[in-house]
Parts: sequence; structure tokens; C-alpha cells
Amino acid sequence: MSDILEIRMQVMWNRLISVVEEQALTLLRTAFSTSVRESGDLSAGVFNPRGEMLAQAVTGTPGHVNTMAEAVLQFMNEIPREEMYEGDTYVTNDPWKGTGHLHDITMVSPSFLNGELVAFFACTAHVVDVGGRGFGADGKSVYEEGIQIPIMKFAERGKVNLDLVKILRANVREPNQVVGDFYSLAACNEVGHRRLVDMMKEIGLASLDRLGEFIFTRTHDATLERIKALPKGTWSNELVTDGYDTPVKLVAAVSIEDDHLNVDFSGTDPTSRWGINVPIIYSKAYACYALKCVVAPEIPNNAASLALFTISSPTNILNAPRPAPVSLRHVIGHMVPDLVLGALAKALPGQILAEGAAALWNIHISVRPVAGSDGRRAEVLMFNSGGMGARPTLDGLSATAFPSGVHTMPIEATEHTGPIVIWRKELRPDSGGDGEFRGGLGQILEIAATEGHEFDFSAMFDRVRHPAKGRDGGKDGTAGIVRLDDGTLMRPKGWQHVPAGRRLVLELPGGGGYGDPSRRSTEARAQDVSRGYISEKSR
Repeated sequence: MSDILEIRMQVMWNRLISVVEEQALTLLRTAFSTSVRESGDLSAGVFNPRGEMLAQAVTGTPGHVNTMAEAVLQFMNEIPREEMYEGDTYVTNDPWKGTGHLHDITMVSPSFLNGELVAFFACTAHVVDVGGRGFGADGKSVYEEGIQIPIMKFAERGKVNLDLVKILRANVREPNQVVGDFYSLAACNEVGHRRLVDMMKEIGLASLDRLGEFIFTRTHDATLERIKALPKGTWSNELVTDGYDTPVKLVAAVSIEDDHLNVDFSGTDPTSRWGINVPIIYSKAYACYALKCVVAPEIPNNAASLALFTISSPTNILNAPRPAPVSLRHVIGHMVPDLVLGALAKALPGQILAEGAAALWNIHISVRPVAGSDGRRAEVLMFNSGGMGARPTLDGLSATAFPSGVHTMPIEATEHTGPIVIWRKELRPDSGGDGEFRGGLGQILEIAATEGHEFDFSAMFDRVRHPAKGRDGGKDGTAGIVRLDDGTLMRPKGWQHVPAGRRLVLELPGGGGYGDPSRRSTEARAQDVSRGYISEKSR
């Protein structure tokens, strides 16, 4: 390929990425749910007519992006090509064909140019409610967890399926928010389609075949080059999480071959009777993310790079079959990167960060007026983050969502959604594990209903009984605590009640430290004290 043609292809690749970025920003700007609008709990991407992901938006989470990469093929299997029309949009929240639980909506739209199918656009987003028991771990099967939408048409030839909209409104607690998000998702794909068609007409492309070949060839070769440079062999790691009522053991064996990496989850505990199980599509998404962070972090994420990472597993909590309850699949799924990175740390000593808080401390609040009082009901969802593990040459990041990458919702936006008050939100001193490099700090939140209201909340917390481990001599992070302001301890998972006048206090876990604490510099410790990261007594 000549230099001029290669430069032209690279420019078109960059244009394609800008198309999907605008696609994602459309969803951010038009979404009704704070989890999408404020936190970026979404994904967006463009696919070729074979269902292979060409490019993804930088905005979004690995759990959404990497599951979406496989979900388009599921849509193509369900909807024949001859039944796809211009103006169509398809939808599902099937946990095993989408992103792992019912709260995530996946939409796919075919893109036509001059009557020919040239691409698919796909996007996902977390909606505030899907009915059922609500966002929590208490369900005993997926049938209790909310409305299930099989792969079907949300719109055909531009006409929305209003029967589906009516069914949605009758089954969810926040119909305006949920239905609004469905339209936002459809608009997201429509913007991507328009920008792609404009680009192809401007450049004179009849198809994306040649550009796709350019993207896949270079991505594959670059990723394969990185794999060839790695040591060869198999390394294993175990990680214990809190589970629901009993601890859950996760096991991974990472095998590095000449032309691919495989992660096997054999030895992991069986499926749970509670809603913390993980469909394999979600476990694979986060395992691949961990591998890519180490092997090829700056190489674009697309079908060619993901194809070099494979997953195998018997049936277990990381490969839960239908109809297992999976509402909180993220709590266990977010532990997968720490699990995989722990194995890679044995293959690549001195190069892998310590364990962190991992799972988001999501909380779903159902607030209502107390008996005899006037007030409003509301469903409020918050994302909160503990500390990241320390890195081989740097302290861990505090209150940072790794591996999910979502933003924490601003207090103002959260309080706007319902009658609650966030009385305190600050970093939690002494929560990061000691080491040559300190683990990131968790945070402390105090939440209460406004006067005349009470609330139930769904706890989705981990690292309460099993804190993040340090690496290479670093100390463990501090475990999390869930309590009321009067000292009453609450459970880390499940629906619970907070009476009127009481405050819920969340003390989020910190990340593990890295390296021998005796090697931490005097200057770094003094700075930690002056900033309030550690107390004087812990110095």
C-alpha cells in the first residue's frame, strides 16, 4: 500500500472514530437517567455488515463495549437480512445476548447507503428500572428481576413499536425515564448512521470493506506482536469475594501462547442462588479488558484485537446459565480484572498494579413519604467508587472507578432526582494500603431522606469482608463498612430499610499498597499527612 493511500486510510479511520464519539455524545446529551447522562454508563460502536466491530467510542465502560462487540451477532442471528429495512432499530435486554443483566438496554440499527447495507450501529445504556424486584441481589431467578425484552424491533422503517412502549410503561416504576432512554438510544444510532453516510458520500466510498481490512490488519498485527513478546506458559490466581451470605472463590488460569491468550475460569465456585451470577459474555468482557490493559493498552479496541483473547469456563458463577439471577452481575464481574491481573503479575513480576476496590458501590434508593405525610416517591441510583490499587511506580488513584470507568454522579444531580440529601461525601483517611506506593483512598458518604420521607435501599457492595490485597509487600487496603449513623451495621448486599430521621453511612474500601512500606519516602508520607490522606497516628 502506498504511503499516500495509507495516510488516506488512517484519516478515514480517525473519521470513523469521530463518528462513534458523536454517536455516544448524543446519548449522553439526551439520556433521561442520571446513570447515563452523568456517569457515562453506556457504549457506542460501528460494525461492518458481518457484525464485526470496526470502532468503539472512547466514552463508555468495558462491560458495555466488549459485550456489545458480541451482541450484534446475536441480533443478526435473530433477524434475517431480508427483514432488515432502512429506519429499523432493534432492541433487547437479554442478559445472555446483551450485557449481562436486564437493566442494560442494547439497541442495534442497520445503516443503508443507496439501498445497500453498509454497517450496523449499536449502543447500550443502563436504565433506572426494569420492574420486578428492582436493582438488587434478592431475586432467585432472572424471571423475578424485571421485564425481559427478547431481540425484537423497537422501530420498523422509522415507525416505533408503540405496543412495546405500552408494555414498558406498565412494567416499570419510572416510565418516563425508561421510555425516554429508549428513544435516546435510538437517536444515538440514528446520529451515527447520518454521520457515516455523510462521510462515505464525501469520500466516495460505496462500502467499508477496504477500510475495515485496513483497520483489522493493522490492529491484529500490532496486538500479535505484543503477544509474541510475552513469556509463554500458564499462571493461575485465586481471589475471594464477599458473595451474598457466604464468600465466593474465583479462580483464573491465564495461558500465554504464541498467537493468543486464554483465560480459563475452572475451579471457580458454582452459581449462586442469589442475583450475583455472571453470564459468560460479561465475564469475558472484563477478562479481555484486563488482558488488553497489560498487553496492548494503546492499540484500538475492535474485533481484530479482541479475537486474540479467548475465554473458557465450565458452568459456574462466572459462566451462569439461564435462568440464574444476574441483576448484580457487575459486583462479581468487576472482580475479574483483579483476578486476571493477579495471574499476570506472576508472569510479569514488577509490572502489575495491586488489587483495588474493583466493584462499584452502586446503591439504588427507593424513597417514599412516611405514612400520613405528603411527599413524592422516587427511584434514585448512585454510582460510587473506592480506591484503586497502587501501581509499580505510582500511588493508586482515590475514589476512582476501575475497572468500570464510569463517572461518579454529582451530588446536585443525584439530589435533583428525588427527596434525598447527601450530607457528606469525602475521601476516607487511612483507607489506602501502605506500601512504597500507597493504595488509593475510598470515600465516605452520608445519605438521608428529606423530612417526612423514608427509604429502602439495595446494597450492592463488596470488599467488606475481603479487602483488596497489596502486591509485592504492600499492605491490604481497608475494608468497607455499611452502617447507620447510630452505629447499626447493615448488610453489604440486599434490600434494607432506613427509617425517617436516620442517615445511611457508606465507608468505601481502599486499594492495596505496592512494595515494601519501609521504602516509602519521608516526603511522600509527610505529604499524605498534610493532605489528610493518612492520620498522624498512622504515619
